[in-house]
Amino acid sequence: MSFDASATPPDMVPAPGSALTLRLEVPSLKSLYIEMYFGDTLLSSGTAFLVANDQSSHCALITNRHNVTGRHQETGECLDKKHCATPDNIHIYFHKPPLDLGEWHCVKLPLYKDDGSPWWIEHPRFGASADVVALNLNWGSDVKKLPYYLKTDIDRAKLVVQPAEAISVIGFPFGLSSTGRFPIWATGFMAQELGIVTPDNQTFLIDCRTRQGQSGSPVIAYRANVYTYVSENGQISTNMAPGTVKWEFLGIYSGRVNPESDLGRVWHVSAIEEVLAAAEAASKPLDTLPKPP
Repeated sequence: MSFDASATPPDMVPAPGSALTLRLEVPSLKSLYIEMYFGDTLLSSGTAFLVANDQSSHCALITNRHNVTGRHQETGECLDKKHCATPDNIHIYFHKPPLDLGEWHCVKLPLYKDDGSPWWIEHPRFGASADVVALNLNWGSDVKKLPYYLKTDIDRAKLVVQPAEAISVIGFPFGLSSTGRFPIWATGFMAQELGIVTPDNQTFLIDCRTRQGQSGSPVIAYRANVYTYVSENGQISTNMAPGTVKWEFLGIYSGRVNPESDLGRVWHVSAIEEVLAAAEAASKPLDTLPKPP
């Protein structure tokens, strides 16, 4: 499926020869490869992405908490078995502007302030128990921001996503990519009803063959040609539109519930909305933002 130029957000106008004109889907541009380091020692790799409410609002980086802590989210066990170390800085591979194929800019950020407190922002209600965090950045002209928009129909098309229907986890399993720093799409199925998600239980399960390195990946429901959605009057409708692509941003992949199972846990988009609000509050004044080492 080629890129639908009519669906291009204002901040994603493709340049001639850019990735957007080379038959890449927009979600392939939104997953970011990240590496966690202790000093100059690479400990692990993972996935992150940007979020914003709309094109004019605050933009933050989102990933899993266990990616930045280097510890198992539930047990606290150190994830790095080779060095027994936890990360103190993160490398984020952003697209260079314009969106030329195969050109990325690596931004290096510290994970801790001078007083030892973390730069990342946790869930304002669940804190360390939520496996989703945000990092604020001082944006420059050397990177291209391609966020998932939480309050527009660009990435949230009001699609109906039911149990056993297909979902995709878009990230970097084992640090691998399709080419350059473009992600790999792993596709599985919804393992429960999304209606079970509540403000006090903001996770849901998927059945997908995911592996190490996909932690922090965006999870979307991607539909081509035929999609079911909730219309403005609240009715559920199905649209058959050849050549049309829609997707619904559902949340952030957090890992498998058990090493012997393909069931994976996803933190719902509602949790990301709360973390983004906390990140926006923490971004002011500008001198509270992390500086590259």
